[in-house]
Formats: sequence, C-alpha cells, structure tokens
Amino acid sequence: MRPCESATAARGARVAALIVAFSLTACASGPGADPRDPLEPLNRSVYRFNDTLDAAVLKPVASGYRDLMPERVRQGVGNFFGNLQDVWSFVNNALQFKGQAALDSAKRVGVNTVLGWGGIFDVATEMDIEKHTRDFGHTLGYWGMAPGPYLVLPLLGASSLRDTAALPLDWKGDLVSSVHSVPVRNTAVGLRALDERSTLLKAGTMLEEAALDPYSFVRDAYLQRRRSVIYDGNPPDLEEPAASQPP
Repeated sequence: MRPCESATAARGARVAALIVAFSLTACASGPGADPRDPLEPLNRSVYRFNDTLDAAVLKPVASGYRDLMPERVRQGVGNFFGNLQDVWSFVNNALQFKGQAALDSAKRVGVNTVLGWGGIFDVATEMDIEKHTRDFGHTLGYWGMAPGPYLVLPLLGASSLRDTAALPLDWKGDLVSSVHSVPVRNTAVGLRALDERSTLLKAGTMLEEAALDPYSFVRDAYLQRRRSVIYDGNPPDLEEPAASQPP
C-alpha cells in the first residue's frame, strides 16, 4: 500500500472511531438539549480542547505568518489551494447533476491552471467565472441524507454525523493527499491549514468580542450555512432543523 493510501485509510479509521465514541456518549445529553446537538456536553469539551490548542499554537503561528508574509504571497497560496479545491468541487457538482456549476468549476480549473500559473493567480474570478465550492457532505445532503447530530471533531472543528462520514472520501478526493512524497504532502497540508487559519484571524476576534456563547454561535452558523449551500441558498422552512429533505 502506498504511503498516501495508508494515511487515508488510517484517517478513515480514526473518523469511524470518533463516530462510535460520539454515539456511545449520547446519554450525556440533558432533557433541554438542542435537538440538533444531542451530544452537546461532549462537543463542548472537544470545543474547549480545540480552543485551547488554537490559542496556544495555531493562532500565534497564523498571526506570525500573516505579519511576515506579504499579502500577495498569501493570496497566491490561497489561490493555489483554492484551484485544487475546484477540482473536487467539479466532481461533486457533477454528482449532483448541476451542469452549470460543474462547467464553471471545470472552467475555473482550466483557466487558473493555464493562465494563472498553476492557480497562483485567480484569473477565473476576474473573468466572472463563478466559484461553486462543494464537498461530498454537500452531495450526500443534496440527495436526501439528513445531517444527523452536530459534532465537534478534534482539530477539525464543527461538523455533523453526515459530514464526518463523508470525510474519508473528501480526503481521497483531495489532490494534496495524492502526493507521493510524505514530506511534501505534509508540508502542503500544514501550509494550507496555516493559510486558512490566518484568513480567520479577524473573524475570530470579532466572534470573541460579540458572541455571548461562541460555541452556540459557531454551531448555529455552521449548520445554517451547510443547509443553505445544499439548497443553493433557498432552504425550505422545516419544523425540525435536523430533518433535512432532498431538494
């Protein structure tokens, strides 16, 4: 088995273990729990762990990256990984039979790869080619799979049972995971995570200042945004937020 395949399999096994662990702790929820978040006590514990790790390591490193790297360099890094993301978005838009969105994703990859020097420059956006970011969790939701309980994953953060189950395939579809050289692959994964965290520094500060309960704010924002994207910005009104129906 190649290193990238073994790493993907190991990550899939860890995700499965997490799902089992979350399921076994469902009895920890109280009678007044949000029906979308029956594992709230456990989720809050994981949230505190992630928040502590972020404050001690990720945020300071991301702040240093933002302060030391010129903005154009950081923008090029984000564009490069965004171009790779468009490849997987094309696959998921095609799986959802969204012809125009799939065509836009394919055009973005072609234009940015050829004219944007491998994706470093986002020429497609300047040409008004719309970006339609989709992952396999979106695809499962589009075809009728309910999100299930809200989950907070170690290091990865906000998720749901459906989106967590989709992670192994999302990792498999990530072009970075197909890089054979382990040092190069790990460097790319680390750089992408660092760049993504640096873009959230301002939003994180606003969240800390504005939200009385950051955990609830992040949970509600995540669930609402995922549902909105699945229904292309027009979600139907439902009595039970967790019981999404196919479009």
